[in-house]
Amino acid sequence: MSKRTQSIRSLFAAGADEVQTSETRAPTQRITSGAVRSLQDTFSQVEREYEALKRRVSDGALPVELDAGSVDPSPFADRFLDQDVAAIEALKASIKEHGQEIPILVRPHPAVAGRYQVAYGHRRLRAAAALGIAVKAYVRDLDDDRLVVSQGIENSAREDLSFIERATFANRLEAAGFQRPLIQSALSVDRAEVSKLIAVAQAVPDWLVAAIGRAPKIGRGRWQELADLFKSSTSDVKARKATEDKTFGHKDSDDRFAAVVLALKKADESNPAHSLAPTVARSKAGAEIAKLSVSAKHCKIQIDRGRDEAFAVYVMEQLPGLYESFKRDNPSSEG
Repeated sequence: MSKRTQSIRSLFAAGADEVQTSETRAPTQRITSGAVRSLQDTFSQVEREYEALKRRVSDGALPVELDAGSVDPSPFADRFLDQDVAAIEALKASIKEHGQEIPILVRPHPAVAGRYQVAYGHRRLRAAAALGIAVKAYVRDLDDDRLVVSQGIENSAREDLSFIERATFANRLEAAGFQRPLIQSALSVDRAEVSKLIAVAQAVPDWLVAAIGRAPKIGRGRWQELADLFKSSTSDVKARKATEDKTFGHKDSDDRFAAVVLALKKADESNPAHSLAPTVARSKAGAEIAKLSVSAKHCKIQIDRGRDEAFAVYVMEQLPGLYESFKRDNPSSEG
């Protein structure tokens, strides 16, 4: 091969390299750069969405599924769980057919890693545990104050706690050191109502409340009556005797309450020495306005005719309106 031929071949070889470099390599670089940027943008968007999702889950805005066995009851119980058998069975059937539609609210257990405490949704938790399925839950960091307010507001909104459940809840909160304003918030009631709830819960022994149960139809007036009956020193013994009757356990909760009250009233009627002292209403100046006497069958309000006959007539005129107002505030009361 001559030198001239070799030179020509070298020239064409160099040209081929230049063509390859300018016509194939350069476009490949441009395509790859655009694709990489697009892929990076996609990954960045996915990461942002993932982080946002993690924050929402962390903040409790989205529910997660938890092992029902890892969730403990609230340390401040607000309902009598042993009385919820029928409700739990109905809820189990509903969840089995339709799934759990409303998540519960829990907080991470303050002392045990990997466990939780329920703020509200006790029945849904029990139903899920009985069915052996995971429970849907919002997980939020709640201190004790926010925990009791959350569960109290939830139950107050549903209005499904009986009077004695609310009274017991209020008393437990105060015993745990919570201040009255927070208890008011938890139960959505005013200061006076909190005082009445706690007074009844402290007057009626815990063992008797447990024996009677929720008593859903028994309002504040009748629980206050039972509390007053316990002012007698012998009431505890007589109430225990009533709960030990062989028919007591076969009654529903409201009837168990009535049986105890009847037993205490009969005891007081047979022994006048144990009758309650009259309650006296006084004016701001300390003068007696009226006197309330309670017997086994009657509540009598006495007003001095010679001094306050006009006031007595006025009270009688106001009674229908007062009674309607009382019934509105105490819808579960039977009078």
